[in-house]
Amino acid sequence: MRKEETVDHCIKTAWHAISRMYNQQAWKHDLTTAIGFVLLNIHSDHGTPATKIAPLMGMEARSLTRTLKTMEEKGLISRVPDAVDKRSVRIFLTELGKQKKEVSRETVLNFNNRVRDQIAPQKLKTFFSVMNEINTLALQGLTEGEDVESTIY
Repeated sequence: MRKEETVDHCIKTAWHAISRMYNQQAWKHDLTTAIGFVLLNIHSDHGTPATKIAPLMGMEARSLTRTLKTMEEKGLISRVPDAVDKRSVRIFLTELGKQKKEVSRETVLNFNNRVRDQIAPQKLKTFFSVMNEINTLALQGLTEGEDVESTIY
């Protein structure tokens, strides 16, 4: 089997193309794709516990730390101790963060509208179903502790 015929190659190349497109748009607004996605996962009014953001995005918490630091330096977010649990920190959007969140939201919606305009609803329904199954299989592989090398090729 050629690498172009593997599921992960197809997903990865599509994601890289999407990410490049998002980064081109983000660059115009002094953002990155990563920052845009974090902005989209912070509640605009109530903030979001710092520990909840990474799981919402499907990533490890330690991977998010540098991005949050950059966002704070850019004036997009503020960190506030939780009013109930002082050990916890909530991330709030600043006014600038709310503006940039709207830019991110519009960018994602515009791309999704372009996709929905070009691809038939039944094909998209099948796509979402297949992607959910692939995600489930990947998560099962992680939790079952499979010998990943034996399953790759």
